[in-house]
Amino acid sequence: MSTAQNPQGAMNQHLRSEPIPFIDVASQRRRLGASLDAAVKRVLDHCQFVNGPEVAELEKQLAAYSGAKHVIGCASGTDAILMVMMAKNVGPGDAVLCPSFTFIATASPVARTGATPVYVDVDEATFNMSPESLKRGIATARKAGLKPVAVIPVDLFGQPADHDAIAEIARAEGLFVLDDAAQGFGASYKGRKLGTFGLATATSFFPAKPLGCFGDGGAIFTDDDELAATLRSIRVHGQGVDKYDNVRLGLTGRLDTMQAAILIEKLKIFDDETAARNKVAERYARGLSNVVTVPRLAPGNTSVWAQYTIRLPEGTDRDGFAAALKAQGVPTAIYYGKSMHQQTAYKQYPVADGGLPGCENLSQDVISLPMHAYLTEADQERIIAAVRGAIAG
Repeated sequence: MSTAQNPQGAMNQHLRSEPIPFIDVASQRRRLGASLDAAVKRVLDHCQFVNGPEVAELEKQLAAYSGAKHVIGCASGTDAILMVMMAKNVGPGDAVLCPSFTFIATASPVARTGATPVYVDVDEATFNMSPESLKRGIATARKAGLKPVAVIPVDLFGQPADHDAIAEIARAEGLFVLDDAAQGFGASYKGRKLGTFGLATATSFFPAKPLGCFGDGGAIFTDDDELAATLRSIRVHGQGVDKYDNVRLGLTGRLDTMQAAILIEKLKIFDDETAARNKVAERYARGLSNVVTVPRLAPGNTSVWAQYTIRLPEGTDRDGFAAALKAQGVPTAIYYGKSMHQQTAYKQYPVADGGLPGCENLSQDVISLPMHAYLTEADQERIIAAVRGAIAG
């Protein structure tokens, strides 16, 4: 039957809602408009595409924003972690403690140095590293004949890890701390912005991040003068006083000038976007807390809500839940369906004594909802209704 013969079908087709963006980079692009175009044009005009003036300017602005003494722009968040590992001469025989419930980029740079990632569990309420499991992981590493040298807490989904507790353990055990703030840059822990905890902080500017560029990019934050100088050398092949005097092993880890120019413009609206994300998170919590487990902020923390990740009730068919939302134009994503210790290339590395039940439980029942600064209240009402309907169904 044609739509002319079936006016009800035509009406239903007309009323069908457009899919809601999971992460809405396009709306942000429209908001920035001419200022972004002008920033890109400046780089095209001066043609300093490698280490152009925008890179140093962005580093200066990020230092002012975070309170860190030094910021070293680099090619990605993964390179940021790798460069710190290289600068500290981490290598075979060393152990680096990492939470298993996170993206693989936390541990892959450790493995690339020849060192051993040792997986620790997370707190199921905050998704972040468990200090008690960290203690057990250090003991596990030593029993395996490894030398624990570092810990990489992750500020997962936008919320800071328990930095005071982790720092205390690291000091007692002689480890340095590298904060993986790839998802958390802009958040605060007990009134301090991320970027000044531990020896160094690594972040990512991947486009899906709260502060993202239009390609790959990253940065390292530190107050350590010597480390900063070493990192600047490592990101350009290990260069010494000139490019033909390479004094250490390095890589091509530079932040592209064009991406720096874009980030300078995005940084201008970053706090405003973060405030909008927090309003979205508050609406979700009000609308969903009695049907699913919603994220919990630890006292004294703020989040940039890189993701809004819920836990489904026990026994829920997660694939069926996702399909039900998709049918209503609501996208979802699963971060992370397998924790690192469950993945093919990484399952051979040690696990903290006592196992990783928190990581494994979360991998089974988490799912993330659309989260960005441009979600309207109407869109959120659609999302909340879809979640509630799928759970009830």
